[in-house]
Amino acid sequence: MEHFIIPDTQVSPEHNSFDHLTAAGNYIVERQPDKVIHLGDHFDMHSLSSYDKGTKKAEGARVQDDIAAGINGMAALMEPINRYNEKRKRHKMKLYKPEFHFLLGNHEQRIMRHVNANPELFGFLSYDDLLLEDFGWKVHDFLELVNLDGIFYSHYMANPNTGKPWGGVAKTRLNNVGFTFTMGHQQGKDLAEKHLANGQTQRALIVGSYYPHDEDYKGYQGNPHWRGCIYKHDVKDGNYSLMELPLDYMIKEWL
Repeated sequence: MEHFIIPDTQVSPEHNSFDHLTAAGNYIVERQPDKVIHLGDHFDMHSLSSYDKGTKKAEGARVQDDIAAGINGMAALMEPINRYNEKRKRHKMKLYKPEFHFLLGNHEQRIMRHVNANPELFGFLSYDDLLLEDFGWKVHDFLELVNLDGIFYSHYMANPNTGKPWGGVAKTRLNNVGFTFTMGHQQGKDLAEKHLANGQTQRALIVGSYYPHDEDYKGYQGNPHWRGCIYKHDVKDGNYSLMELPLDYMIKEWL
C-alpha cells in the first residue's frame, strides 16, 4: 500500500494561488498511490473565526467567499486526476480510482460551531456546502480516528480529558497516544519512532502545512517552517518508508 498525504492547505479568498494544489494533483496522477489522505483545514473559513470577530481583520469577510475559494482550490487539486480519467475513459482504459479520505479540521468545524450558536441557520449551512463528496472524497468527522493500514489518521490527536491537542514534541505525543498516528493542524514537520521489544514499530508524524502564504499571527520568526506533502511507501501494519515532498520541490517539478 502507498499513501499520499496532503497537510492543511488553508485556502481563503486572500490566499487563492492554487499552483501547489495543481502540482499535488499532477503528482498523484503520476505516482498513483492507493490512498490519498487530506488532513483537513482546506477551507480556512476566516469569516467564522472567533479570534477575529469584532476586529478590523474581520471586516468584509463573507462565508460564501470562503466556501467558494475552497471549492476552487479543490477543483485545482482534482483537475489533473479528472483529466487523466477522462482521457482513459475515451480510450476505454482502466480508470485510476484510489481511496480519497478527507479529515475535517477545526477550520471546517467553524461551520458547525457557528450553526450551533445560531440554530436558525440549521439546514441552510452545513458541511454539504463544501462539496467534498461531490469531488470524490470520503469525509471523516472532526477528530474521528481513521485507521488505514495500521496508521491512525486524524486532524489532530486530542487529550481525552480536555479534547484539546496533546502538547509537546512528536516523541512526547507518541508516548501519550500509544499507537502509530499521522496528524495535521500544527505547522511544520515533526516525527518520532518507538521500536518495541516485540518487533513492532510505533510512529508519530505531524505535518500541518501545504500552502505558500505566510500567516500574520505567526510573525516573522514563526513562518519559516517546513511545508510540503508526504508519500508513504510499503505501508503495512502501521509502518512505512517515508518520503518528504517539500512545497518548493512540488511546484518546481510537478506544476
